[in-house]
Amino acid sequence: MLWSMLALLTVGSSPIPPFQLSAMTFALGGAIGLGYSLRKGQVLASMAQTPLVVWILGVGGLFGYHALYFSALRMAPAAEAGLIAYLWPLLIVLFSGLLPGERLRALHVLGALVSFAGAGLIVGGGGTEFQWDYAVGYVLAALCALTWSGYSVLSRRFNDVPTEVVAYFCLAAAGLSGVAHLLLEETVRPSGTANWLSVIGLGLGPVGLAFYLWDVGVKKGDIQLLGAASYAAPLLSTCILIATGYAQATAGLLLAAVLITAGAGLAALGSRKL
Repeated sequence: MLWSMLALLTVGSSPIPPFQLSAMTFALGGAIGLGYSLRKGQVLASMAQTPLVVWILGVGGLFGYHALYFSALRMAPAAEAGLIAYLWPLLIVLFSGLLPGERLRALHVLGALVSFAGAGLIVGGGGTEFQWDYAVGYVLAALCALTWSGYSVLSRRFNDVPTEVVAYFCLAAAGLSGVAHLLLEETVRPSGTANWLSVIGLGLGPVGLAFYLWDVGVKKGDIQLLGAASYAAPLLSTCILIATGYAQATAGLLLAAVLITAGAGLAALGSRKL
């Protein structure tokens, strides 16, 4: 539910540039976890006990995904780029099949084909010609899906690392985003109530609380079931964009949303423990 608001709030934060937006929202998201860690008195202990490879995975996953996502939604239509980025639930199911004790089944492959057929409708704009004007944005959105699915599945291998460290990943990602912003972008001050609320909403929800909930899920829960529960995200996100007037309810867009969701569902069926 939190991530289904990501596209709407990202569009609502325009014209704030991607790295500036990442810095602002990650700082808010990190502050949530840091406050919790301070109350428990575990700030220094958690930082010192976290292996370097976990730092690289955590900061790279959070910073990389959102830098790509915010850039994608600035360079391509929000609904189309958002749906491509939301291939990550399907990829989580596919990648988790490579974990010890799991294997790839026929339904995984069928689900992948159905979902990528939906992605094909998106990049083709419902027609037969590729929309080259948005090609870079579509590629960035696809890299989003690969980055987040990889981060999620690999996090499973470090399930002994406490969720509190996600706060430090957020703060580190905020720092990297800030440096990239100063080097590559011009600062844009949020203007108007809607702009400010979008930034704050991102930092508290999709780029805040959602990270901590997700970390608990991928480390302590059934990752296949978690992936299946995430498949509603692209459809909900698209419906929200349509309801708020940021996207049109075209037949091609709705069919793409259904195909991506249905394909991911097939993959989830293939992941059931037999």
